[in-house]
Amino acid sequence: MIDLSSVAAFDRALASLPSRDAAAADAARQRQQQLTKPPGSLGRLEDLAIFLAGWQGRAHPSMDAARAVIFAGNHGVAAQGVSAFPAEVTTQMVANFAAGGAAINALTGAIGMRLDVVALDLDRPTCDFTTGPAMDEADCLDALQQGAAVVTADTDLLLLGEMGIANSTAAAALCLRSFGGTPADWAGPGTGLDAHGVGHKGAVIARAIEVHAEALHTPFETLRRLGGRELAAIAGAVLAARHAGVPVLLDGFICCASLAPLAATAPGIVDHCIAGHCSAEPGHARLLARLGLEPLLRLDMRLGEGSGAAVAAAVLRSALAAHNGMATFAEAGVAGGA
Repeated sequence: MIDLSSVAAFDRALASLPSRDAAAADAARQRQQQLTKPPGSLGRLEDLAIFLAGWQGRAHPSMDAARAVIFAGNHGVAAQGVSAFPAEVTTQMVANFAAGGAAINALTGAIGMRLDVVALDLDRPTCDFTTGPAMDEADCLDALQQGAAVVTADTDLLLLGEMGIANSTAAAALCLRSFGGTPADWAGPGTGLDAHGVGHKGAVIARAIEVHAEALHTPFETLRRLGGRELAAIAGAVLAARHAGVPVLLDGFICCASLAPLAATAPGIVDHCIAGHCSAEPGHARLLARLGLEPLLRLDMRLGEGSGAAVAAAVLRSALAAHNGMATFAEAGVAGGA
């Protein structure tokens, strides 16, 4: 497992991102040219198969060992009234995940994907970041390491999601500090706030940005000051997956915002990532553009918990079914192969 036990180790890992296996990607591209179809006729499905081949390091990529992981955390900023739901809903939803009753259970079950839920100190919310850092250094490093710990080299694909009341406020704050703009650019309804509630959320975010204005603008400092344990864990998982050669399927706004502090310094952190969908949360489209990611789906989803990514995973399965299962021109005895 990658070492993220110190800020220096985190910085080294972010500064030394491995590249994809170009030979494997090229072999997959050549296979696509030999399959019984006009070149390019399966559109983005072909690109997805080549992408997975490059990051898995094999011409015939697989999703047999795909895994979904949902991280859950509680936020002190919830006390500012930035969510339509109380903080105890986080714990209640984690129990619902365990009982198999949530949307992510149904959606991962439909595609036969393993689901794990990692609850991060739910009885100990982060600090309210309008008065100080959300996490101290040790807390943030622990969350990063817990995220990294879910990554194993034999995983074909890692699907990431989150659960945490008030975490859309943390996500918007991370994006604002990382990419600039105004609170209105990043703050949205989250769990269902009305216009007044969204305006209040924006004011809370503006206050937080001001409180931390003099702090170092490093990925780690931004993450620990304005993030949350589940957001840091997602960042740790993405970083560990990169070093293990595991492609990542990202969910919505909050999941992607976990990478904003890292991407502001190292844009290549998302090179091994696929954006599963563009959510209905207004800031997500803007964030995806800043990250340089084109979402697979646009279904107006805004649930979180990995749900949009799980639907997108079915598209990836289709891409690999065609890539690995179709006959070549030579095998089928069809004229037209290069």
